[in-house]
Amino acid sequence: MDRSRLLGVWRRVLSLSWPVMTEQTFRTAMRTTDVIVTAQFSPAAVVAIGLADLYARIPLRIGLGLGGGAIALSSQDTGADAVANRDEAVTQAVLMGILAGVPFVLLGWLVGDELLAILGAAPETARLGGLYLAIIFTTAPARHVALIGARSLQGTGDTRTPMYVNIAANAVNISGSVVFGLGVFGAPRLGVIGVGVATAVGNVLTAGALLTAMWTDWSDATLVWPRDLVIARQLVRVSTPRVLEGFAATVAEFPFNAILLTFGTPVNAGFQIGRRMYQQVTGPLSRGYNVAGSVVVGQALGDGDADRALYEGYATTGLGLVTVGAIGLLLVGFADSFVAVFTNDSAAVPYAINFARVYGVTAVFLASYVVLSGALQGASETRIPLVARLSGVFGVLLGGTYLLGVVFGLGATGAYWAVGLHYVWMALVVFAGFRYTGWADRAAEMMAERGTAGD
Repeated sequence: MDRSRLLGVWRRVLSLSWPVMTEQTFRTAMRTTDVIVTAQFSPAAVVAIGLADLYARIPLRIGLGLGGGAIALSSQDTGADAVANRDEAVTQAVLMGILAGVPFVLLGWLVGDELLAILGAAPETARLGGLYLAIIFTTAPARHVALIGARSLQGTGDTRTPMYVNIAANAVNISGSVVFGLGVFGAPRLGVIGVGVATAVGNVLTAGALLTAMWTDWSDATLVWPRDLVIARQLVRVSTPRVLEGFAATVAEFPFNAILLTFGTPVNAGFQIGRRMYQQVTGPLSRGYNVAGSVVVGQALGDGDADRALYEGYATTGLGLVTVGAIGLLLVGFADSFVAVFTNDSAAVPYAINFARVYGVTAVFLASYVVLSGALQGASETRIPLVARLSGVFGVLLGGTYLLGVVFGLGATGAYWAVGLHYVWMALVVFAGFRYTGWADRAAEMMAERGTAGD
């Protein structure tokens, strides 16, 4: 093994990923603040925002999906120095995001209350959640632009500009939630509306700042007048599996949580706490490596070096295994101490500890799945992660929990095994896809189709 080469890749990956990690940490802090502030109003307000956020994940998944297409084409065209194609891809992705967000504006204002009532919300909860959802959905186009713009710039290798923008916007969001939600420093106490407005303002500020960066000389990517239908079709081809993958993860949460509730409310609470703990300590790292994997693989392919793309994809995965795996081991060893920070409910604590340990043991598999999915995304191959996700969540997670927990009567123990095994399965699927399929040839064909190789 060429140690100097490996360390060189790791240094580049860390330089690309640390801004993403920092950005995600602030985003998590913003969501945590919203929950804390909302808890000061009433239980109905907490439930209202929680239920509304289930719907708010839909534009999130669309934005992330289109962002996946943007980072794939942006990184490849940057590696090939195909500036015109890159700017065309970035612009078209942004426009698609704006158009895809418009229907949510209408849904939020016309049927916001009804959407929450469908989930069984009480009238007051539906009213509060409907107001919050209307405000959030109003800025769905801006949220899409924020997600797509960030990934477009990340594809060029610029992960710092999105970090600066998102940190500033999240700081405004956090401050707005506290000031206008709680009515401090002489501001009116707007409650749920104040929290929603703060989030909406954050979305608009992020989108506006990233668009400004692309309009000016601040970033390498530039907005242009779109005209290439080939690039538009490729964006849809790459983005659609990513959108479906996100939807699959969201949809699967409903029946999975329903099964856990049949084992008892403490089991479900333990799962929520264990998962939140894992996401809090490893989520930013995994997302950072996912983006870095997309960038290094995409740019290597754009440069015409498939062997380098393969090596750097594996090297990025290795870094994820070492770092996320180490945190996972700490989570296993100190699960009881971590859980004590989140809850002292004697009924939920044992289940939370066990779920936390499951996440810790399987951390290396989840990290492998996330990083290799990013590497495949950089090669415009988003179908394999979709297959891994669909088969993992519906076949292993849901099927395994029902079979082991309900049919065989293992209860929560069956859920532990299903949670762990579905990460193992997804990691094996994407590893096989990265190792044995022709993603490099697919990327080369798509670049040739849009004229990137010849620029």
